[in-house]
Amino acid sequence: MVSTSSTDEGSTDEVGSGHRSWRPKLVALDIDGTLLKWIEGVGTTYEQVSAPVYDAVHRALGAGAQVVLASGRSPHGMTRIADLLDLHGDEGEGLWVVASNGAVIFRYPPLEVVHEETFDAAPAVAAVLEHHPTALVAVEERGVGYRVNRPFPDGELTGEFTIADVADLVAVPVSRVIIRDPDATVDDFVALGRRLGLQGTDYVVGWTAWLDLAPVGVSKASGLEYVARELGIDAADVLAIGDGRNDIEMLRWAGRGVAMGQAVEEVKEAADAVAGSVYDEGAALELDRWFRPGPDGAE
Repeated sequence: MVSTSSTDEGSTDEVGSGHRSWRPKLVALDIDGTLLKWIEGVGTTYEQVSAPVYDAVHRALGAGAQVVLASGRSPHGMTRIADLLDLHGDEGEGLWVVASNGAVIFRYPPLEVVHEETFDAAPAVAAVLEHHPTALVAVEERGVGYRVNRPFPDGELTGEFTIADVADLVAVPVSRVIIRDPDATVDDFVALGRRLGLQGTDYVVGWTAWLDLAPVGVSKASGLEYVARELGIDAADVLAIGDGRNDIEMLRWAGRGVAMGQAVEEVKEAADAVAGSVYDEGAALELDRWFRPGPDGAE
């Protein structure tokens, strides 16, 4: 992996001379908490891309790098971020996007799903609800919104919502299930996931008592591996930036994985380096290491 010294916090140190010839061929970017700033104390982000982030992303594009958005968001929640960034791919082929924590891969525009992983979520959902019987459950309804057993807190999900019984939500294979308990804590869900094992699924705990269930082996890393293979790019030539537990596999897989400054410790430990926080434009500062304006960077 391409890494820098342990003083990488804030992305202020110089990159080791042994790596000066390295430049990412693919840049994988998480959205919430990486490109978009969190609204403090709420599980949502401002739907605004700052000028430093926008400019840094376009310097990477101008230097010939592929930029891929990789998020736990559903596809319809990612296209508007691509629009805010003016990311629409090259030569009419569309932007590559890794959605739903790697379960859905699509090109945009227009939104064209090219790969999807599904699984039987019923056993894992039943196991979690034994411990959190009043939890909220949601499954993605691609291109529309979500089917939910009860409404989620305002702002936590996007799109249209249809109310249904839990049994109906997981009656057929799905690409992703969200379980949310506003009365629990993130530590409760971390402990629950470890205790249950959730056989037949992979899971990731979010910013609070929020559990994403996915097919075994599916993560942002597996989704990016699919995209990189299609583009003929090695993992060693990938820069990935993220801030959440659902970014851990991606940060480990990429040639250079960078955690945002506000990430929890286990995310930082999975990364090669730690950037500044999202509030300090950490993603832009990291991109500026490799795609600086001027003779040594992107013009």
